[in-house]
Amino acid sequence: MQAQDLEFVRNSILSYLQARPNSADTVEGIQQFWIQWRDDALPLSVVSGILETMRNAGELEIVNLGGRTIWCAAR
Repeated sequence: MQAQDLEFVRNSILSYLQARPNSADTVEGIQQFWIQWRDDALPLSVVSGILETMRNAGELEIVNLGGRTIWCAAR
């Protein structure tokens, strides 16, 4: 995996949220629906790590709902 792959995922998530600012989803939903993969999708663990990095940067936040972690834009 290369830095450009990580940047692609981050930019895809930010673009999705820019177009749909009230969106929220699980890491599985984000991997499947928010990112338009050019080739095979990156592993879920990689997407999850990117989400955590974005959370630490103040770009995303999580809500725990029914035992699931839901990701959304930071408010």
